[in-house]
Amino acid sequence: MASVQDVAAYILAKDGPMSTMKLQKLCYFAYGYHLAWEDRQLFPERFEAWANGPVARELYAQHRGRYQLSTGDIVGDPVALDDGERESVDVVLENMRPFSAHELSAMTHEAGPWVYARQRAGARDLERSDAELLDGEIADFFGRLVSRED
Repeated sequence: MASVQDVAAYILAKDGPMSTMKLQKLCYFAYGYHLAWEDRQLFPERFEAWANGPVARELYAQHRGRYQLSTGDIVGDPVALDDGERESVDVVLENMRPFSAHELSAMTHEAGPWVYARQRAGARDLERSDAELLDGEIADFFGRLVSRED
């Protein structure tokens, strides 16, 4: 299984440079769709319900204080992904590439796992929260999206 850093390094190698926010959101959407398509985690690291959407703290630790990232800026192995993991990430990139970081962030705020985690934490708009998004809620949410797309 890949790590979030491996997935981020893969995304940057294919589509970099990009903002840190966009990278975080692409990792989140790749994780969610992979969970729905493959019925397994893309990586073991968890997402937290931060004010601007889901954030993987381990990835954030590598880019903290930066706005823009390029290939090589994240310590990860882009070849660590297996065929199914690469396929999931590639499909997400193909479909979400045109969206800005803010558009992707707004998509996470509409409904679903991020909203549920924020509600559980009692976090208001722009308030800090480290509440974890739950895999069951992520799988259900993205499973419904996949069903609608078929």
